[in-house]
This record gives sequence, C-alpha cells and structure tokens, in this order.
Amino acid sequence: MSITRLSTSVAYVLLLLTTACSQGETKSAQSINVNSAVAASNNISTLRIGYVGSTEPTGPLGWAKKKGILDRELQKAGFKDITFARFPNGPDLNEALVAGKLDVGSLGDTPAIVLRARGVETRLLRITQFNTIAWLVAKKNGPRSLAELKGQKIATQKGSYMHRYLLGLLAEAKIAKDVKVVHLMTTEAKAALERGDVAAYATSSDLGPFLKSQGFPVIDSSANHKGLSGTSLVIATESFLAKQPDFPQKFNAILTEATKDLKANSEEYYHYHAQTTKYPIDIIKVSFPLKQISEEPLPAEGVKLLEGTKKFLVSQGLAKSDFKLTDWAANEQPR
Repeated sequence: MSITRLSTSVAYVLLLLTTACSQGETKSAQSINVNSAVAASNNISTLRIGYVGSTEPTGPLGWAKKKGILDRELQKAGFKDITFARFPNGPDLNEALVAGKLDVGSLGDTPAIVLRARGVETRLLRITQFNTIAWLVAKKNGPRSLAELKGQKIATQKGSYMHRYLLGLLAEAKIAKDVKVVHLMTTEAKAALERGDVAAYATSSDLGPFLKSQGFPVIDSSANHKGLSGTSLVIATESFLAKQPDFPQKFNAILTEATKDLKANSEEYYHYHAQTTKYPIDIIKVSFPLKQISEEPLPAEGVKLLEGTKKFLVSQGLAKSDFKLTDWAANEQPR
C-alpha cells in the first residue's frame, strides 16, 4: 500500500499528544490481595498492572483475573498484591509507565510503539489481539463517502490505533490536507455525532458496530484496508523485568491458559465482556472474534501487522525512531 507523507502539522500535533503528560490520575483503580510470601529472589511484593478500557479489563488478561488464574499463578511467583489501574487512553497509561507507577501495561499498538520509539525502556510481552477493526462512522444525514468528507471535521481519540487508521485512510484517499482531524474521546463520540459537531468519527471495534446499530452510517472500516487494523499489546518496563527475569515466561503462561479457557467457554466469556463494557452481546461477538486471539505470545500474523504499524508511524514522524521488534520482544522472537 502506497501512503503519501502526511502534513508536518498533523504529525506534530499527534506526536505532542502521544508524548504529553497525563491529564490526571487514572479513572479508577482496583486491588486484588493474594496471600503469599515475597519471592526470595527479589523485593517486589506488588505487581502493578495498567490497562485501557472499562471498569474491568477484558480479553485474556481480564479473563485470567475473572477466573482466578492470575491470582493463583502469580501467588506461586511470589507476588503478594496485584493492583489494576484503569486509564482512558494509551498516552495516559504511557506516562504512568514513565513515572514508574506501573510495571505492566495493556494497551493498543500505536501508543506502545510511540513510547518505545521515544527511547523509554519497555519490552513487548504479548500480542493479545490482532486485526482489531477500526470504523469510520458518519453523522446521520451527513456524508456517505470519503470524497464527501472534504472540507469537513473528523474526530477520533488521538494517540490510538483508530487515529493511526484514520491518518492512513486519509493519506490513502489523498484527502489528508482537505479535512480537519480533532481529538475526541470515545465516550463523547455519539453525542458529538448527534449534535453534528463533527461529520464523522473514527472509532473502536466495539463502538463502531454499536453506532451502526443506532442508525449512524458507516463510511469505512479498517477491514477494507490491508495493514490498517490494530493490535493490542502487553508491555512491561525493563526496570521491573531486571528484577523479575522469569516474569515474561510466567505471565505468558497465565495468558495462554486464560485464552484456552476463554475459547472453551466462549459464551460465558462473551457475557462477561458484555457486562463489563455495557455493550449488547451481539456487538461484542462482532468486535471480539475468537480468531483474533492467539494462544501463543507473538502470532506471526499479529507480528506482521505490528511491523507495518511501526513502519507507518516512523515514516510519518509520529514515532521518533525505528527499532527492531526482535529487540523489543522480551522472550519470544517475532518470526
């Protein structure tokens, strides 16, 4: 896919937004207590996990927490406490990692890559989902095609995989200079479309189908473009891993077990996911197909998509430097 270089101003705005300091503390935080002695090999008794999403994490990490797999196995690894902190977006989670407030982060590919490209010492533990679809949804009685977006205002949650999709889509359609892209959190998208504040919104895998069910027209989705869908990642700080060198292997074993259990009990999982996110279960089944979740840490298809995302971000100046995924991976090398 040939993608022309976006304007310097657009790239600069995104770079500022993805590297900016957090606007505040996390939206919510929860703690799980696990009765266990601290491992003799280190002084770490608490594992601090951050995630982007709903009141509870979803996917393999959320299921491992829900089913008690996380508690059980981390207790064996010597962790006394596990804390979960919820963030509204990836850039905010990034800043918590930089500030030393987290050990592990579950987030989208774009903010994770931008952080690593800044020289922040993180390691990639796992791809938890790949081919995550982004959607471009229009206001009612508004544009119905990409061409009709010229001269219009489009919103998205900047610094996210949906933002990266939108930038790639506009460049591919050669209308990047003809539209104005503004930042808007997903929680505000429906109201903004209803008021007509924006002509369209580039949104996530679950909100897209939900807005469609509410009568908002879909102009496009990343499923129609090779390389524009997203991946969800788990990363950890190198300072934490220096004290816990066996953690990647142990943590991946936990998530692999959770993935197998999730697939074996898919209806139970989908009910949990729907209850957590407050979306109808049919929307969750569309946005979270089981084929997008691998039992291995770094599935080849996910690695290929991640490499394409990295190259795009570097080419547009959104990621400050390039790096090899093989150097980023903690214990499983991309193939």
